[in-house]
Amino acid sequence: MEGKMSWAVADAVDYKGFPADKSKTGGWIPAALILGIEICERLSTMGIAVNLVTYLGGTMHLPSATSANIVTDFMGTSFLLCLLGGFLADSFLGRYKTIAIFASIQTIGTGALAISTKLPELRPPPCVSNNNCQPPNGFQMGILYLALYLIALGTGGLKSSVSGFGTDQFDEKDEKEKAQMAYFFNRFFMIISTGTLLAVTVLVYIQDEVGRSWAYGICSVSMFSAILAFLAGTKKYRYKKSLGSPIVHIFQVLVAATKKKNMAIPYNLSLLYENSPEGSRIEHTDQFRCLDKAAIVAEGDFEGNNNGSCAPNPWKLSSVTRVEEVKMMVRLLPIWATTIIFWTTYAQMITFSVEQASTMERSIGSFQIPAGSLTFFFVAAIMITLAVYDRLIMPLWKKWKGQPGFTSLQKIALGLALSTFGMAAAALSEKKRLSIAKQVVSNSTNQTLPISVFLLIPQFFLVGSGEGFIYTGQLDFFITQSPKGMKTMSTGLFLTTLSLGFFVSSFLVMVVKRVTGRGDERGWLAANINNGRLDCFYGLLTILSVVNFVAFMICSRWYKPNKPTKPALQMGSVNGNGNGSSADDRC
Repeated sequence: MEGKMSWAVADAVDYKGFPADKSKTGGWIPAALILGIEICERLSTMGIAVNLVTYLGGTMHLPSATSANIVTDFMGTSFLLCLLGGFLADSFLGRYKTIAIFASIQTIGTGALAISTKLPELRPPPCVSNNNCQPPNGFQMGILYLALYLIALGTGGLKSSVSGFGTDQFDEKDEKEKAQMAYFFNRFFMIISTGTLLAVTVLVYIQDEVGRSWAYGICSVSMFSAILAFLAGTKKYRYKKSLGSPIVHIFQVLVAATKKKNMAIPYNLSLLYENSPEGSRIEHTDQFRCLDKAAIVAEGDFEGNNNGSCAPNPWKLSSVTRVEEVKMMVRLLPIWATTIIFWTTYAQMITFSVEQASTMERSIGSFQIPAGSLTFFFVAAIMITLAVYDRLIMPLWKKWKGQPGFTSLQKIALGLALSTFGMAAAALSEKKRLSIAKQVVSNSTNQTLPISVFLLIPQFFLVGSGEGFIYTGQLDFFITQSPKGMKTMSTGLFLTTLSLGFFVSSFLVMVVKRVTGRGDERGWLAANINNGRLDCFYGLLTILSVVNFVAFMICSRWYKPNKPTKPALQMGSVNGNGNGSSADDRC
């Protein structure tokens, strides 16, 4: 029996619910099938996002600011829905079903978008002249929004579960498989980059030169094929049992602490309730003492079970370890808040920067570079930055400081600094572009200015390099500094910074439009960017980035890393009554 169990993964089961056999489940083949879903998701989401603004302005006849906001709202919603996907996966569906369901939703969404861009009835007629363009009606915009937000819903569900289900295929307690898991994370990031590269080059080219309906149809068919491959591996996957949603656990601590807000915390901390296994207990900390009240034992905190024993009501009483887990999550919030502005600057790379590119000279010989493909330099900057960091900076840093590389907070700080310089470069390049535009007397939105599009490379490269540091730094920080049982929750928290960054971008655009001019042809963000002052908008973002960087440095100094888990605490034998007896024995 012991020999048989040595081939089983302790905390995983197969598709029938039996202990997962290492020789028959998990490993690289199932992980590769899961990665297939991810590359198709990136192909669809980024292929749509980086070039959507040109469709909204050129075909749907929407003002530049409105087009940019539609894109940022779409991307923001995609990442915000990761919280919903994570909640469903943790509480009800499990990761496997979540991936299958939301991948199907995204397939339907991309198919609907292909139809929306194909049928003439679902878009306004071509412009009669530059100043006589009919805007889309409510039905046409409704179909477009339906398609986009089906895709956003699918992306949210997939993002929350794909990486987690991929790591489930490797056993952390097996040294060989643990090493394979490290390679999985590297290849996972490479898959994201590969999917994005294909999106901003091949897919954008197909959209501009062949037809958007063909490009979006390719996305739908590729995702459908990936789903079939994913389902084919059902018998090969390892499935982890759901432990419940960490969001619920957090609310339980907050509710319990609120109910006992008028109670005094005992001087002897050993009187606080603790029932976690000794090996997994977290040492008590003095920060956020108000949350400690959730661990005060009071009358009525214990309720009887069907088997006659008593157990604590989690909405009335929480263990010290559970309280400390919530404290750890609260400590992450200042760092979380000061990384949002980076993704606001990132949003400009797939909206206004693409609009800039669409007005500039993009020819290389007889080949015309699609405006959306300028984001190639953005993705290339990420990959170059990571390669230089791994091969050059890390070895030198190890020799100089004796450390394997930058800390997660140092990476985030470097990413914020690079993005600030990127916005400053964007303001300068736009000022140069506008000076050329003023010399060309034309109100045409299709006028190609006699200035090379490669003027925009510095802003793409600087913000892209910033993402290379900040993405890996954030992911490392939120995973390593969060409680073991809340890794999925902390990953979702990280992804919400992307979501809120896009929403902040939309909010800033709205405010700037109202403050600087009411008409579409006036103000910083005019309907035709040649008539606006986009350089001033970029300058505003530069100033906000500087202020945010200072705030981040203050928060990073305030942050106290979580203390290592102790094998046993002073209160280890005490369960809430101060004398070592079990509080679970009484109601």
